[in-house]
Amino acid sequence: MTNKKHTSPLADVQELAVLTGAVAIIAAAVYFFLVPSHASVSSISGLGIVLANFVPLPLSAITMILNVVLLIIGFLTCGREFGAKTVYTSILLPLFLALLERLFPGIGSLTDSQELDVLCYILVVSVGLSILFNRNASSGGLDIVAKIMNKYLHIELGRAMSLSGICVALSAALVYDKKTVVLSVLGTYFNGLVLDHFIFDHNIKRRVCIITKKEEALRRFILDDLHSGATVYESYGAYNMEKHREIITIVDKAEYQRLMNFMNREDPQAFITVYTVSDIRYQPKA
Repeated sequence: MTNKKHTSPLADVQELAVLTGAVAIIAAAVYFFLVPSHASVSSISGLGIVLANFVPLPLSAITMILNVVLLIIGFLTCGREFGAKTVYTSILLPLFLALLERLFPGIGSLTDSQELDVLCYILVVSVGLSILFNRNASSGGLDIVAKIMNKYLHIELGRAMSLSGICVALSAALVYDKKTVVLSVLGTYFNGLVLDHFIFDHNIKRRVCIITKKEEALRRFILDDLHSGATVYESYGAYNMEKHREIITIVDKAEYQRLMNFMNREDPQAFITVYTVSDIRYQPKA
């Protein structure tokens, strides 16, 4: 499942355990919250809930069939590692669903509220999905579509999930009432927001541009304390054409807080601008 040149057998076992746990979380979210709500929220399992009204097969079997089709597409477009991991998780998810169907047949709503069922599903499934995405894997189905959109179109994963899932959400109109359709659409939207919180916000970085009188102290702090890099530019103020040196660095959340504490202590009058950075690319020379 992983490149053996870079990982040990123990690391492979740990990776397998993490993927298995994530899929178990997703299966529980689907079976205990999504199925009782009858909503089709941003997932192939949601589409399977709708199709179960027309096809005489259990949800686990429908999910397996739908996953296989998209699994082939994901394997071809996202590489062997993505495909290999998702082969495992895509097969495991329907198996977990089948196990839950056997252990808890015909289970009803745990919250006695369709709205709360959808909310609980969004919160629980986002935990499992975030684990898989950060491991370069997927539970199959629409997750594969979202991963492809993220890789080739650079669309945030949560937004990609929303775009690919909106059609699935609207499929609820084939079977259920207007309230369920609205819940499916809103659930799909909020699922993307929550997924962004778990994944995108966790990896977010900041581009910090600083003009300060304590230039040397700041440069040493970035290099020696933050163990980060920086770039120094010469700049001129437009009003009086006064020459300045601007230090630019890219930091994560923890580093950003330490950097701001340093500047508040050393030079509260420093001119600082901060930008959100969602993607960093570096192409080394051949």
